[in-house]
Amino acid sequence: MQPLGADEPAAVGPYRLLGRLGSGGMGRVYLGRSAGGRTVAVKIVHPHFALDEEFRARFRREVDAARRVGGAWTAPVLDADPEAAVPWVATAYAAGPSLAAAVTDGGPLPARTVRALGAGLAEALAAVHELGLVHRDVKPSNVLLTLDGPLLIDFGIARATDGTASLTSTGVSVGSPGYMSPSRSSARASPGRPTSSPSARCWPTRRPVNPRSRATPRPPCCTRSSTRNRNSAA
Repeated sequence: MQPLGADEPAAVGPYRLLGRLGSGGMGRVYLGRSAGGRTVAVKIVHPHFALDEEFRARFRREVDAARRVGGAWTAPVLDADPEAAVPWVATAYAAGPSLAAAVTDGGPLPARTVRALGAGLAEALAAVHELGLVHRDVKPSNVLLTLDGPLLIDFGIARATDGTASLTSTGVSVGSPGYMSPSRSSARASPGRPTSSPSARCWPTRRPVNPRSRATPRPPCCTRSSTRNRNSAA
């Protein structure tokens, strides 16, 4: 956690900010505390995005999607104000690093841990899909590792499976290229096709097959032949 800068707010809504947990292209996340002493994570969008009505619509959808999923598979939403001058959302604070941070700091995870992580993510995604939602941006930085299992975060580009409330145009790929299925990255995916590659999610966590080799191994789903076969079936 980083200390608050001179240009950062001391409070957002009813929450006093204690420090900055992280930042990204869309906004910053702070550790906050309510008047009753509850610790929360407060996400604030960058001020220039607040002027963009399309972005505000995306932010509302992120909050609504996280509320629908609930606390079993994502940090539960406790409070939010999408209509504020600078929109924000407060969620329960989940103590634990992101999958990306865990691998960056500690290196590849043991095979047994990766199998448990894969099973937990499969359960989380199944629960999300049962609610009629598709996350569309599952990647290591959007997976938190907690004592109770992995949590999915950042539902900013989630899409209802009935095709409503989409902020994207036909033929435009949505998601992080390194973690999208080949069919989705080619912008030709149909509604029934997968929007991400499950094995790619856990691939960065695995130990190399040959530790003496300097070549970076690639997941089976992302090999050239596999991509060609998937696209030829389109």
